[in-house]
Amino acid sequence: MASTLPLWILVVAALVLTSWRARRYAVSLARAPAAARFDQPMRRLEGVMVAIGLHRKMLRKPLSGVLHAIIFVSFFVLFTATIDAFGSRLFPGFSLGVIGGETWIAALQDIFSVLMLVGVGLALYQRYVLRPARFEGSNGKDAAIIYVLIVLIVVSLLLEAAARIEGGADGSWRPVASAVAGLLGRAGISAPAAEEVFYWIHVGAILAFLVYIPGSKHRHMFLAAPNIYFRNLEPRGLAPAVPKQREAPGVDSLGMFDWKQQLDLLSCTECGRCQAVCPAYAAGLPLSPKTLITDMRDALAAPTALPLVGGVIADETLWACTTCRACMEACPVEIEHLPKIIDMRRHLVDEGRVSPGLQDALSNLTRLGNSMGKPSKMRARWTKELGFPVKDAREEPVDVLWFVGDYASYDPRVQEITRKVAELLTAAGVDFGILFDAERNSGNDVRRAGEEGLFETLAQSNIDEINACRFNRIMTTDPHSLNALKNDYRHFGAAFEVLHYTALLAELIADGKLDLHVADGARVTYHDPCYLGRYNGGFDAPRALIRSAGYTLHDMPRCRENSFCCGAGGGRIWQGDDGVTERPSENRIREALSLGDVAYFVVACPKDKVMYTAATDALGATGKLKVVDIAELLVPRASQALDMPAVETT
Repeated sequence: MASTLPLWILVVAALVLTSWRARRYAVSLARAPAAARFDQPMRRLEGVMVAIGLHRKMLRKPLSGVLHAIIFVSFFVLFTATIDAFGSRLFPGFSLGVIGGETWIAALQDIFSVLMLVGVGLALYQRYVLRPARFEGSNGKDAAIIYVLIVLIVVSLLLEAAARIEGGADGSWRPVASAVAGLLGRAGISAPAAEEVFYWIHVGAILAFLVYIPGSKHRHMFLAAPNIYFRNLEPRGLAPAVPKQREAPGVDSLGMFDWKQQLDLLSCTECGRCQAVCPAYAAGLPLSPKTLITDMRDALAAPTALPLVGGVIADETLWACTTCRACMEACPVEIEHLPKIIDMRRHLVDEGRVSPGLQDALSNLTRLGNSMGKPSKMRARWTKELGFPVKDAREEPVDVLWFVGDYASYDPRVQEITRKVAELLTAAGVDFGILFDAERNSGNDVRRAGEEGLFETLAQSNIDEINACRFNRIMTTDPHSLNALKNDYRHFGAAFEVLHYTALLAELIADGKLDLHVADGARVTYHDPCYLGRYNGGFDAPRALIRSAGYTLHDMPRCRENSFCCGAGGGRIWQGDDGVTERPSENRIREALSLGDVAYFVVACPKDKVMYTAATDALGATGKLKVVDIAELLVPRASQALDMPAVETT
């Protein structure tokens, strides 16, 4: 019993100290508001298996994914050594020998000890030699301590086994430890004494690791799986509703976040993948999704007198977000950045702390139902230049109700595209109509800017008008409107079938209702709009249209789920460029130009047409790359060939 007492004392002390270090987080989670995250258990479990078992998101960055997979698998194999180290001393007679502890398990421990060291070596190479920009702002000291402890645990394990073999134990199943044993023998080291010393170093390092973890980012070892399991399973485009129990719409303290939002903060690995894909961060704005999370996490660990909004997190940080969702798509542990940003923006709006540009847009939306400050009677003026009438869906039934959107209705740079879509629908024999002056802004960006009350007003007005019409499906040319109509309006009990115009046109072509002139195979590139692609999975229809029109698509490196935002979303289009070092739209145009062989930059969103046209002008690239909407590529055979503007090709 005497020989086990010191170890018992160390184990109990380590467990007590670990619990004490974790207590603040446990209390905060226990006190947090409820979150409904216990439905669909099998789907949740499947997500954990894919994310962790297959390292799906981790392997998007091959070196990081491979080294993490090596360390991850090695950890589970070497956990058998931890069980043996403590079990054999604390419980006399305990041994893994009955299940192959000194045969195949010993061999696996030997092999994976080396693999663990290889994985740590790759991690050191990545962090201190390659030094990816995404690690900027991460806790390098924390990582170094963990590396040291892991190496100490593994090396002491090998040395302990080597000393045991040198003392006469069977080493046939431990090739690595046997090789080390020979070195110990030649050094004249006493095997029994060395074995005891290395044993205590081994268990001491394990207990130090255990105690250190609660205050380290590496607690994700224990929290990543639960955080992935409790991920949001609602449609991606559905913004968080304001909980009924809240007295105000926004959040101004960490304690107001529900337990899942707080679990997010504790699960962050500081890998910086979110930071690497953030358009606001790339533009030089004061937002890093990573430090947003870690700053709140640190405030949760050590409460401060500073307010959450405007203190821990600056107002400018919150307004920098474009709500593109790239951060959430990149996060390997399913941290939900946007719901937190939206909730804190709601508080800023409630306090009246918004920029003049945003305030003007919100005022226009309140008074006139659009952000442009235009009278409602001008909303359908674009139809005057068509050679045919457009039905008023309020007055007669239609097959397709076209929700046009603000920019497509009012902006002169986009109106020509709007007319082009109307002509394509007419050429295909589609029975469509619009709401004319009854349409209001969908409220998608209004909601994500934090003006929940105005969003509800706009949404309810549109729902009432739509419900008064007779139609089968809704179509929109605006991905932001698509998202609101399809997802956010569910909060009001509205369930509409909503299509993006690219999906409808692709369907018409597939059904033989729209026959196109075929171009000569000119190479183009296509930009996936955030709210069409990442939010609503609309990746294939636009590409099918490009191919149907006879063009050759050359995707940019950042495409589909990894597309780079234009910078307009979340109300950013209504704000200024103060602090911007390079607009996201210009960053994207540079990426397209780097392809070297494309003549057209193809878009499928009215805001994208505006943003990227301005970007090519700013970069002086209009002679090299022409921004066109997909509709501009489509020419019915009954029409004359499209007179596309000439561009210089490189």
